[in-house]
Amino acid sequence: MIEILLILGAAMALAWPLGLYLARVMRGAPMWGDAVFGLVERPLYTLLGVDPVRGMSWRGYASAFVLSNLVVGALVWTMFMTQAWLPLNPDAVPNMRWDLALHTAVSFLTNTNQQHYSGQAQLSYLSQMVAITGLQIVTPMMGLGLAVATLRAFFGKGQGADAQQDEPRAVDVGNYYADVIRACVRFMLPLCLVWTLLLGSQGVPSTLQAGPSATPVEHSATFTAQKLPLGPVAAMVAAKQLGTNGGGWYGPNSSVPLENPTPLSNALECLAIILVPIAVVFMVGAFTGRRKLAGLIFGSMLLMSAASTTALVWAEGHAATSASPMVMEGKEVRFGADASALWAALTTQTSNGSVNAMHDSLSPLGGGVAIADMLVNAIWGGIGCGLQAFMVYLLLGVFLAGLMTGRTPELFGRKIETPQVKLLALLILLQPIVLLLFTAIALAVPSLTGNSDPGFHGISQVFYEYASAFANNGSGFEGLGDGTAWWNLSCTLLLLLGRYPALIVPLVVAAQLAAKRRTPESAGSLQIETPTFALTLIAVIGVLTVLQFMPVLVLGPVAEHLALIAH
Repeated sequence: MIEILLILGAAMALAWPLGLYLARVMRGAPMWGDAVFGLVERPLYTLLGVDPVRGMSWRGYASAFVLSNLVVGALVWTMFMTQAWLPLNPDAVPNMRWDLALHTAVSFLTNTNQQHYSGQAQLSYLSQMVAITGLQIVTPMMGLGLAVATLRAFFGKGQGADAQQDEPRAVDVGNYYADVIRACVRFMLPLCLVWTLLLGSQGVPSTLQAGPSATPVEHSATFTAQKLPLGPVAAMVAAKQLGTNGGGWYGPNSSVPLENPTPLSNALECLAIILVPIAVVFMVGAFTGRRKLAGLIFGSMLLMSAASTTALVWAEGHAATSASPMVMEGKEVRFGADASALWAALTTQTSNGSVNAMHDSLSPLGGGVAIADMLVNAIWGGIGCGLQAFMVYLLLGVFLAGLMTGRTPELFGRKIETPQVKLLALLILLQPIVLLLFTAIALAVPSLTGNSDPGFHGISQVFYEYASAFANNGSGFEGLGDGTAWWNLSCTLLLLLGRYPALIVPLVVAAQLAAKRRTPESAGSLQIETPTFALTLIAVIGVLTVLQFMPVLVLGPVAEHLALIAH
């Protein structure tokens, strides 16, 4: 318990100054490092042919986001399918099959990092360094850029119609390329460098040489030598944790001693999971000037996080099922149940998805909590994505609270009307439609699933895989044989549906609201920056996510728990 409190306390203490610094970066304010950072940024602007000070409309911003993703995705997909012929491949790793390469490219492009492969065996050093680690740095900053553009639409100056104008002004939400480049160069890369050095000091490999061969100690082994996979692991682990990415260098992720060798490295990696998402929340107050709004977001997320973490730690270490030796299967004894449960909670509260224990081996209720975290997807959420999801819930919460109190729903002085509610409703309905549809198909045709368990746990395996893809989380119940064409292609579709509407729709709604005439807030306005509204908002989140999936949760984790304690 002391370890849990220390990690959470350190995350909040470090996130506060990081959030203030990030706000300065995203505002484009003058900084002491402008001369140094400019040496990197100016050539990139020239190469892309963009003017960083020229603003964009929401359509221009969203179009630039989609176009950049298409170009980068095509290049990465091609690299995976041709890696055997490219340099930096000392272990002679073969090319990836097209469907696996497509899933891997889309998975890392969407900041999900769901892995249907084992990185140490199926990716070359070049693919790991350029495609995987590169996307782990850039894609979180793309999500951050969309979130910042949404905040500009809500709170930017000179936007909307004024008293002398009947026509709304164009809403300037900033420059997409400037936002992403500044965030990468001034924030993400320096932070990753610090974490890489810290992890390297703990023994995480960082080399371009081929891995050595070792002779088995057991003479009855059927092989005479074992290849030890190494590589520039530390840099990738730093990026995967800090960017809420989660894709490991090794197949078993951070449960492998090479990727997570010591208790200190485990604490550093666990801390990194939530550090930047919390910093983004603190950034909101400094960026918008509304400290109470940041307090509402932070307080709501912290309360949900505490409830989730407590439930998962209890389920893994103190519930009736935790006495069974089976619950320790899949966990590293050197970490223990509590540290494994803390990691599982934080990695699903964010869209990180990395693991230091196999989630397929979690207790039934522990697995259910992890699924619920991903369904909410806004407890801390991914970098940018979590804030966007929270803003969707906030808008719907304001709308519902307005209906209940008999007031016209409005947020920040702008009315929430039919067009905005329709967009938000479509976004909320998209999740149950696609998750339940694909889960039903996979369970109805067992030959497609590669499922290792036909019972209650099998339902959890299938639903977890799709919930993880849609939430852009990436973790999985790895008893599932997910390396087939069905899983690669179906999960690719859910990766896309879970990423792009969730980022773009809030920006569209914010731009629509910004174009409306603003009415001064008065005593009759709904006060959202209060504890009462925070509790109302949490209730709305629970109803719109967890409760609507209660039947599948009962058929999966709850039924498995009852069956286990009955025997």
